[in-house]
Amino acid sequence: MKERWIEYTKKADFDEWSRELHISPVAARVLRNRDIETLEEARHFLYDTMRDLSDPLLMKDMAKGADILEEAVRLCSKIAVVSDFDDDGIFAGQILYEGIRRIGGEVILFTPNRVREGYGINCRIIDEAKTAGCRVILTCDNGIAAKAEVAYAREQGFQVVVTDHHEVQETVPSADAVIDPKQPGCGYPFKQLCGAGVAFRLIQVLYRRFNVPEAEEESLYEYAAIATVADVVELKGENRILVKAGLEKLHHTEKAGLGALIDACELDREKITAYHLGYVIGPCFNAVGRLSDVRLAFDLLQTKDPEKAAVLAEKIRGLNEVRKDMTEQGVNLAIRQVEELQMEKDRIMVVRLEDVHESVVGIIAGRLKEKYNHPVFVFTNAGNVLKGSGRSIPAYHMLNGLMGVRDLPERFGGHAMAAGLSIREEKLEEFRVRLNAECSLSEEELRPIVRIDARLPLSFVTKELIEDLDHLEPFGTGNPKPVFARPHFSIRRMRVIGRNSNVVRMTLSDHSGAEITGLIFDGAQEFLNFVDGNYGSEERRKAESGIDNRIDTAFTYYPSVNDYKGEKTLQIVCKSYCQIP
Repeated sequence: MKERWIEYTKKADFDEWSRELHISPVAARVLRNRDIETLEEARHFLYDTMRDLSDPLLMKDMAKGADILEEAVRLCSKIAVVSDFDDDGIFAGQILYEGIRRIGGEVILFTPNRVREGYGINCRIIDEAKTAGCRVILTCDNGIAAKAEVAYAREQGFQVVVTDHHEVQETVPSADAVIDPKQPGCGYPFKQLCGAGVAFRLIQVLYRRFNVPEAEEESLYEYAAIATVADVVELKGENRILVKAGLEKLHHTEKAGLGALIDACELDREKITAYHLGYVIGPCFNAVGRLSDVRLAFDLLQTKDPEKAAVLAEKIRGLNEVRKDMTEQGVNLAIRQVEELQMEKDRIMVVRLEDVHESVVGIIAGRLKEKYNHPVFVFTNAGNVLKGSGRSIPAYHMLNGLMGVRDLPERFGGHAMAAGLSIREEKLEEFRVRLNAECSLSEEELRPIVRIDARLPLSFVTKELIEDLDHLEPFGTGNPKPVFARPHFSIRRMRVIGRNSNVVRMTLSDHSGAEITGLIFDGAQEFLNFVDGNYGSEERRKAESGIDNRIDTAFTYYPSVNDYKGEKTLQIVCKSYCQIP
């Protein structure tokens, strides 16, 4: 399936933006391409801080929920925080745990068992909270779809405060307070906070009521940042502010647990970016909830003992290595099934795997979605039902699709880009058929799109430009790393390098006369096959020998600085490529 390369054509006075914002016109163009329409919006994007967050009391039921919790703290009533087993749930739970303890409250953390119970609050947790003497239940990153469970908790005499960020399914639960910016009637202007972001805003309100110095809020920034990136919400608006603030704290973290995990993963603290939150630190915490007792993650976050933290961090890192191996095996099985059964003929792919741990089906679904650019559901056995996880593409709203077949799953929840569900085995085929029958995705929408920010000659690639682009960090969902392109690159020299021979290193030039090092990561053989198939093995041999050749290739790329033993040189990382007609 060929990619569609589409160059943004959004207009603005880029020279004015450059002057006013003190960035290059190229960086200004990238900002405009992120749906930033005015100079003032661009200024907010670049320079807003935590003080620019909206008033948390604008959230529907925020004051009501804070009233309930404040009264519980003042009356010394125990509060049960019901968290979840993924990154967002873990860090939302830790924010509430630390925050409520700081104002003098007594709090007990509860989480569901991923394998036995699945996502969110359940009756077992409610019963245990009652036995423990809790009077208030406070959910985080879950609860908006738990109508029956919330009703049961209130029957047991609890006051229930739901904090969540997932989409509402028809009606909200009958809790004493429901704090979710996506619910109808909520006046909070920013709707895309993750669960930890909502929990953080609640703690801010409580801190003010208990006269906690504002500076102490900073100890929670790191949690909100990791959760925001790991939960793959858009890094725009308030999410961007939270992640920037959290990264600044992480660079000099005083938290023994986070510091130990950073060291165990061999990261340079001062160079941690959103990438490391999403692809290194976040997956480690997720692995705990997938493969072990999530208590291990909370133990790491709550310990102040550096030696204990180091032991826990190494254990968590090891769990993530196991998770990665399990994922690779599952992905290989899934790809084999997709190819053998020609599942690409379905616009929505439904894969059922045997003997795959249910905790990794979401990751497998994401990998299949990336490979085939189809919405994907992956299911595996879980007792008397199949448990599944879905990942989507921008053109398909996954939760809306599930709402159209809501009579089939036993339970489901999610949002536009991801979902989780359980279903009886005998209903799976009907699920696949009906999902596809009601899907309106076109062939064109199933073609992957590469958005190009600008056709940028190599002569424009400078250290100053790269510094400007760094100001646009953190990159991620909603604020992707800029993509530049040129239609004509000559390959002056080419060789395969790396421990696994998986990197192509090239000397490239373009019509501007500039030369630069270009790198292709994790796709060396595919690129060599592309060169052989389009230009011939003789031309490839010439390039490998540094001899003039006929290779004329278009690349998309991102510029960076290679720092090797203190010597800094410019390079570009090439992502996509195609033959020039």
